Amino acid sequence: MEQLSLSRALHRLTARLDRAGDQILRAEAGLSYSRFLALYMVGFEGADTQRVLAERLGVSEPSVSRMTRVLAQSGLLEAVSDPAGGNRHRLRLSRSGQELVERSGDELERRFASLVERSGVPYDLLLEYTKRLLDTLDAAGSWPSSARETAVKRRADR
Repeated sequence: MEQLSLSRALHRLTARLDRAGDQILRAEAGLSYSRFLALYMVGFEGADTQRVLAERLGVSEPSVSRMTRVLAQSGLLEAVSDPAGGNRHRLRLSRSGQELVERSGDELERRFASLVERSGVPYDLLLEYTKRLLDTLDAAGSWPSSARETAVKRRADR
């Protein structure tokens, strides 16, 4: 069996978790994982316009426009015209959208915590390292230039 690099292993893990999340959400909430992520981004990550939501999800604005229309029609999302004018819409979760995101998010977290426990990986340590990686990406504004630059900077910071 081919040995995976960390980046490839993380990609495989993320893809499998996304697929599993999609199956769980479709069965229990009648919602796709991509639509759940959109609702989560609006409710908990500050994606309050269609443009910001498109950026966060890495999809086009027309795609987000279609998705938000469906979510609004289903009563999970409210899209109101921006008082500043133009073709912008402010997004916020409806009460049922908020409840769905909280309930489904809790269920996904419970199942992931169970997977982590069964794997023998310490949950708190995995969470700490994941937060460090996210903070590093946020501070860099994107992907770091090179592993060598990162290693040199880390040594300089010591």
